[in-house]
Amino acid sequence: MRIPSLGAGLVLAAGAATAGNLPELTVITYDSFVSDWGPGPAVEAAFEETCACDLNFVAAGDGAALLARVKLEGERSEADIVLGIDTNLTAEARATGLFASHGRTVTGLDVPVPWEDETFLPYDWGYFAFVHDVSLESVPQSFGELADSDVTIIIQDPRSSTPGLGLLLWVKTAYGDRAPEIWGALADNVVTVTPGWSEAYGMFLEGEADMVLSYTTSPAYHLIAEGDASKAAAPFSEGHYMQVEVAGKLASTDQPELADRFLAFMLTDSF
Repeated sequence: MRIPSLGAGLVLAAGAATAGNLPELTVITYDSFVSDWGPGPAVEAAFEETCACDLNFVAAGDGAALLARVKLEGERSEADIVLGIDTNLTAEARATGLFASHGRTVTGLDVPVPWEDETFLPYDWGYFAFVHDVSLESVPQSFGELADSDVTIIIQDPRSSTPGLGLLLWVKTAYGDRAPEIWGALADNVVTVTPGWSEAYGMFLEGEADMVLSYTTSPAYHLIAEGDASKAAAPFSEGHYMQVEVAGKLASTDQPELADRFLAFMLTDSF
């Protein structure tokens, strides 16, 4: 889920360490994670307090674009960890052979599904939904109602965006062989297809469409972080497709122990 800068953290280790000789851990992730309003800056500060290291987040588009970048760079990647793909992409990611086992026995994870993945660890989960302003009249309650309405939507490209891929699978799960028919009916509602979630949500906030593909929790973020109660998520009768976001350690990392420490930290309340 996206709730969604870099601060140069100086951690005092035994002896007088300086930022120049601290080990560096590079984590590539999606744009909104490292934004000023995302969790990245706080995560960076919290981990650097414990690791005697320099944590470097690198934004690389949306979730699906992360995997594409890793596949392109291969063993030449300077990243140590990839954070932000989801369970719809883990099989493809594992098949690249570029990720190492996390080597952890995990129990009691805060995810609504059993977790047996030996390569990737979860850090976030939620449900996709179309978010709208509460002033919108006649809010669609299903894909069918949306297609029959004049409501405009912004969605994301499934080739580069995990929400975009999630929408594709949401429609496929709900309608099976009828999915192409639903997509055809929705064509007139789509204002544009963006590369990632950040672009889509930004356009929605600027009033360029009535609804945007996001998460059921997006309105809560506006309320808690901004005191803004003007957003709502439309409940669809087909149900809502779940996303579990994960992180994995690259086999080519030159900081395997530090990467393991970050993955362990990711499972704590401090993350």
